[in-house]
Amino acid sequence: TDDIEEEAYVFTQDDFYIKNDEQLKHRIDWIVPNAQKYEMEPIIIEIQPGGKSIQDKPHNGEEFGYVLKGTIILRIGTKKYTVTEGSTFYYYANKYHYLENISEEKAVVLWVSTPPMF
Repeated sequence: TDDIEEEAYVFTQDDFYIKNDEQLKHRIDWIVPNAQKYEMEPIIIEIQPGGKSIQDKPHNGEEFGYVLKGTIILRIGTKKYTVTEGSTFYYYANKYHYLENISEEKAVVLWVSTPPMF
């Protein structure tokens, strides 16, 4: 028998925590409440033209993203990568990293960090 209790939850938009950052021109939706207690922390980030995410310091863990809309620039250390709509990214988070939107349309990214960092 399994000693570990299985937990499965469904969350709706009413459960999401939303934060707008006017200065960096982005909005983050935390789409799993209290994800800090889990192994993964998924968010949806909307980045306006000229906006970016907070620059994240190097940390243990990995990050994955899927660009739902638009195009973003993924910056890891001194390198930069263009990630277009329908494309994904995956990296070890051991260098400074952030996303930016240098296009003229809003970008939307499903972004997952492990362990929770957002």
